[in-house]
Amino acid sequence: METRKVQVTGGSTYTVSLPKEWATENDVSAGSVVEFHSEEDMLLLSPQDDRERAEGSLDVSGLTEETELTRAVMTMYVSGFDIIRLEAPRITATQRRYIRNATQGLVGLEVIEETGDRVVLQDLLDSSELSVNNAITRMRLVSLTMSADAVTALVENDDELAADVMERDDDVDRLWYMVSRVFRTVLRNPTAANDMGFPRETVFDYQSGARQLERIADHANKIADIATDIEAVPEEEADALDELREIAISVPETAMDALLADDPDEAVSLANEARGRIPEVDEKAREVDSLIRQFDDPQRAHRLGLVVDSLSRTADYGSNIAESALQKAVPQPS
Repeated sequence: METRKVQVTGGSTYTVSLPKEWATENDVSAGSVVEFHSEEDMLLLSPQDDRERAEGSLDVSGLTEETELTRAVMTMYVSGFDIIRLEAPRITATQRRYIRNATQGLVGLEVIEETGDRVVLQDLLDSSELSVNNAITRMRLVSLTMSADAVTALVENDDELAADVMERDDDVDRLWYMVSRVFRTVLRNPTAANDMGFPRETVFDYQSGARQLERIADHANKIADIATDIEAVPEEEADALDELREIAISVPETAMDALLADDPDEAVSLANEARGRIPEVDEKAREVDSLIRQFDDPQRAHRLGLVVDSLSRTADYGSNIAESALQKAVPQPS
């Protein structure tokens, strides 16, 4: 760390010199324009960004599987590239289809050009126009509704509802990738956080909460998949699973109230309330697990045991959200 003494020029203007090594590395010289970003008691300095939209290129000639191409597109998107050029000596029709499918799973990304040797994608949304708050609020609604509906599909033997739950998992994933993209943008560019009206720490807390919601949706998807393989659940087991579902989902529900609360005292109270329910969830999970294993079919007992585990993990992810809410609520060191 280097220090500089603040001086006064002209009787009213405060000035400070820039470290020469930093200036050289960032192409700052006499006449250059720099940007100042104010964050409470901090002032961040960066060279003025005169670049157009960030562009990135990737050679996809060796990527022939759908999972490989999907991961490549998502990685470039989350990394913050506004224009993504996927290139190869010859891009096959199958590769194009995989790329288009991957694009449909990402908010704001569209195919803007296709030739024999490249596909160009562009993000048509400005990160500053994307509301992280709205995104995680939507993720909360979808993921927790998925969890409730997945158990309902299981106990009521409703394959149509189970299929609907699994389809909704894609919606949560799209929002998760969008939040991750905005988060990485904020890490690189302090102006982005100012444009969104959030401190960077808050964006980090929201991104952490979004990650837990994405995992909750994954477990709801898992329960829905099990629901399609199991016949009707006996009433005693169904009632027990419903009770566990209600308690488990209440943890992330209350934790999200804490994370989104503006009042620090309210946030702390709600977060502690959510975390305090974990022992009750654990006790109920053991009770339901013991009930399930009294039945004769070990394979069926194993499958329902996975449902119990997924509901327990849902509560644990809610506890993680509560932890993020507590971190967001505490006073910042000065």
